[in-house]
Amino acid sequence: MGGHDRWVIHLDMDAFYASCEQLTRPTLAKRPVLVGGAGPRGVVAGASYQAREHGIKSAMPMSQARRLLPPNGVILPPRFKLYELLSTRVFELVATYAPVLERISLDEAFAEPPSLAGASSAEVKDFGARLREHIRSEIGLVASIGAASGKQVAKVASDLAKPDGLLVVDQGTERDFLAPLPTRVLWGIGPVAEGKLRAIGVRTLGQLTALSDADAVSTLGSVVGRDLRRLATGVDDRPVSDRAELKQVSAETTFDRDLIDLPSLRREVRDLAVHAHRRLINAGRVARTVVVKLRHTDFSTVTRSETMASPTDEFDQLASMAERLLIDPTEFGGVRLAGVALSGLSVPHQDPLFTLSVPVPDVPVVERAPAPAVAVPSSSWRPGDDVVHEEHGSGWVQGAGHGRVTVRFETRSSGPGVARTFLQDDPALRRGEPGDCLA
Repeated sequence: MGGHDRWVIHLDMDAFYASCEQLTRPTLAKRPVLVGGAGPRGVVAGASYQAREHGIKSAMPMSQARRLLPPNGVILPPRFKLYELLSTRVFELVATYAPVLERISLDEAFAEPPSLAGASSAEVKDFGARLREHIRSEIGLVASIGAASGKQVAKVASDLAKPDGLLVVDQGTERDFLAPLPTRVLWGIGPVAEGKLRAIGVRTLGQLTALSDADAVSTLGSVVGRDLRRLATGVDDRPVSDRAELKQVSAETTFDRDLIDLPSLRREVRDLAVHAHRRLINAGRVARTVVVKLRHTDFSTVTRSETMASPTDEFDQLASMAERLLIDPTEFGGVRLAGVALSGLSVPHQDPLFTLSVPVPDVPVVERAPAPAVAVPSSSWRPGDDVVHEEHGSGWVQGAGHGRVTVRFETRSSGPGVARTFLQDDPALRRGEPGDCLA
């Protein structure tokens, strides 16, 4: 198929984690909702659009987000099992429109629908609108869609379409579409590359395409420089392949000034581990190997790794391993760049995401054992827990303390529910499963 027959769509669920919570807990439908760890090291894993209006973003420290959250806002621990269930439903539906999906994470995927080969822009718009409406009516969630002749432009288009939008980039206009956009919208240009480009006066993708080969290569490196410059022109013939096998997830950063002591290097590396770990969780994988990369003041680079007997997604285990691999800058010289990569990835053996810990270490993980119908010890009811009551059915813990627990009884289809307060060891209460609320 020639380049002009091809249409790739990028589908991205809007505020996915928070939207899953709002869908299944109707009382929260219009309220600011944050998903993440409430402890001192917690980060925001997801924020509803109502929360984003107050300046809250994903990956922000929860302590900072809490200060910005209005009084009617809610912070909930992640329910990855629920997100996995809803993600599966969404992509099973999308697969009826496009059999080959390249899933990037729980909430986004590329597709190249055979029915769109050679279609006009108007037909593609119609296709996107039908698919979005079908996801909304069938599942109750909102997807934004970008469509273009290749993956990169489709991804940029879906980002620009958010929230709740559809953007089709006409064939042949890719270069003009990308030209005015900031360089960082391109996949593969992170803060470091963005800084290097800015240093030579390149702020937009149009300016990047105007660079000579030599300048692109000397600024960004030989392979990356040529690739990114080509992608910036909108030329992208990479195939959409069924679940491209993920080799590793990583995060790295260049420091404003070299780090010269071990405690600050440790802090930064733990922070990088949080980002790499969240990518691991989003990809629904467990890792066996931790790799730490350090670039020193003299530009020499050291890479050290350690492999475990069995793969895990336990944050503390992975982060402390990364810390153990560090070299003390006082013995070795200042550090200008650090990176943490998790590799040797596999899919958890048990039911998907039963084994997954949450993106931050301080959130309790719901035990995997089936819940016995016995009283739960007092301290273990936490806001956000799923609950089943013998008489009132499924609900979730809105608050707990002073020997009492307040439960709001509602599910996806019930509409906003009633809140009732019980003694915390009431034998009629037991732990629920995250999927109960979809009933």
